[in-house]
Amino acid sequence: MVNVALQRKNMVESQVRPDDVTDRRIINAMLQVPREAFVPTSLKPVAYIDEALTLVKAEAGTMARGMMAPRAFAKLVQLAELSDQDIVLDIGAASGYSAAVISKLAQTVVALEVDPALAEQATKALEDLKSDNVAVVKGDLEVGYPSEGPYDAIIIEGAVEDLPASLLDQLKDGGRLVAIEAGVAGHAVLYRRSGRNFDRRAAFAASAPALPGFQRKKEFVF
Repeated sequence: MVNVALQRKNMVESQVRPDDVTDRRIINAMLQVPREAFVPTSLKPVAYIDEALTLVKAEAGTMARGMMAPRAFAKLVQLAELSDQDIVLDIGAASGYSAAVISKLAQTVVALEVDPALAEQATKALEDLKSDNVAVVKGDLEVGYPSEGPYDAIIIEGAVEDLPASLLDQLKDGGRLVAIEAGVAGHAVLYRRSGRNFDRRAAFAASAPALPGFQRKKEFVF
C-alpha cells in the first residue's frame, strides 16, 4: 500500500524546502493537504512528482489545463507574502489544490476557474476536506472576479503572456499580485499596489502551464 503521507513529506523535503521556501506555514500546509485528492485516478501514483500535471488535455479550440509543480507553486505563494487576515483571489484554481493550500494561510479564498468540470471537481474536493473558507466561482480567468474584491493578494496559477491592467485594479492599496510571466526565460513577478501605482519586481526563474485568456494578441504586419 502506498504511503501518501510519506510521499507528501518527501515532496516537501526534497522539492520545496531545498528551493528556498522557508515560510513554515506554507510547508505545514503542503504537508497537510492531500495533493492526490485533486487529481484523477490515473494521476494519483504521480501526484507528488516534481512536475506540472496535466488535468485536462488540449482539444480543438481549448488549451490544456494543469496543476503547477510543487516547488514552483510553493515559491509563488511565498512571494505573495500572505497573512491570515488576507482575502485572496486564486486565478486558475483548476481542481482546487492551490486553493486548499492557500486556505490554510489566508482568511478567505475566492477560487476562480473557467472550466466547469474542473470547478465542480474543486468544489467537491474542497468540501470533502472541509475547506470552509474557500468559495469556488466560475468565469473567464483574465477578467478576475471584481464583485468579491478588492483583494489583499491575487495569485495566478500558471504562465501568462499578457497581464490585464483590470486585474491589478482588483487589488487593495498595498495588495500584491504574483504570476509567472512566460517568455524565452519565464520568471515569477510580484506587483505591489501603492495608490494608483504598481511596482513590479522580477523574483526568480520559473515555468508553469499556460493559462487560457492570457495570450498576447498577435499583431499582423501588412
